[in-house]
Amino acid sequence: MNAVSLPRADGAHEPSLQPALRECVTRAVRRYLADVDSEPSEGLHALVMCEVESPLLREVMSWYGGNQSRAAAALGINRATLRKKLQQYGIATD
Repeated sequence: MNAVSLPRADGAHEPSLQPALRECVTRAVRRYLADVDSEPSEGLHALVMCEVESPLLREVMSWYGGNQSRAAAALGINRATLRKKLQQYGIATD
């Protein structure tokens, strides 16, 4: 398995990969704001969440071979919530 920075059972996080993810999001948001010349439309939060959540779900589902129980556990969400989000984004569950 690949190294993934997920919460541990004791509530701590492995810090090695989190700064890389945070920096990636920071750069993307800065670039977006620069591209729209500091006039972003309303709903920036929803836009970013939609753009991030869909690929997150696709990658985690792929990583766990489509196993929704394991993917939901890794994401820290209920399996029913995962199913709802997969349907929302049109991600195949086969």
